Amino acid sequence: MGKTREVRLQPVAWSDWQALAGAPRLNSDVLAETLDGGQAFRWHRAEPEVWVGTFGPHLARLSLDAGGTLRWSAPAGRTEATGPALALYFNGARELAELTDSLPWRSDAHLARCLAEFPGLRILRQPFGDTLLCFLCSATKQIVQIKQMVALLAEKHGAPLLAPDALAALPASLGWRLPTWMEIAEIPEADLRACQLGFRARYIHQTSHFLAAHPGWLEATELLPYPEAKARLCSLPGVGEKVADCVLLFGAGKLEAFPVDTWIIKAMAKRYGLENWKPAQVAHFGRTHFGPLAGLAQQYLFSWERAGKKLQAPTSKLR
Repeated sequence: MGKTREVRLQPVAWSDWQALAGAPRLNSDVLAETLDGGQAFRWHRAEPEVWVGTFGPHLARLSLDAGGTLRWSAPAGRTEATGPALALYFNGARELAELTDSLPWRSDAHLARCLAEFPGLRILRQPFGDTLLCFLCSATKQIVQIKQMVALLAEKHGAPLLAPDALAALPASLGWRLPTWMEIAEIPEADLRACQLGFRARYIHQTSHFLAAHPGWLEATELLPYPEAKARLCSLPGVGEKVADCVLLFGAGKLEAFPVDTWIIKAMAKRYGLENWKPAQVAHFGRTHFGPLAGLAQQYLFSWERAGKKLQAPTSKLR
């Protein structure tokens, strides 16, 4: 598996470790791929097998015990809210083994290899508004660059999650939540550009003003069936089909979404013979071939290629 940047987790008043209800058994590589493989951008590996991250208004640590059980810990006094939020974040209410077994791996040898390589890999269910913001930052950028952008947005324009003395004991930005879309609407575009957003600042600025003028629009979109939700997202500045599918898959749990990026285009050409197919054609094939859980299959395919299995990695774009 590829290496991930490590940050040193300084002492802070954390709660005791406890098992995460409903989470599958994992190995360290699969946990790393889940947290740092392009679904989410606010997790960092700490010392030596501990991950620390922020999602919505929550801050947590994650680790695996000797048997592969996922454990979590939160800042002291915040466990009551963080535990249920983490269970939702990991889609604990959805039976992973049953969903994975319903994929067409019996007739698809490559998909079967991917499933065997990443046992327990799952789709995170992230806050919808945060997911839209992160993937609007993702165009033509690699994971490490997206993480830098969203970290700057949180640190410069988000709200602190802990008291000042506790914030000082955490790596930069992890004690800060991302700004809401209403808060972003108050930020000048030039200040967004200062967060290394480049041309993406314009799209985020325009989207924030639209959402500020249409309260409840995002919440309503999240609840719509996949086709209607995708059409609405694609009407936003800077949101194309790939970004919309990522937002719906990782932020709304719509597993029929099949994001098509450079990795998937190369994978589908190499593994399924779809040479010179356009992204929309590849996405249609993915939804048809893999069925209503196409997005789950896509994440396995994506992870396989990202790990460098028998296919040269793309040189530029990621997600």
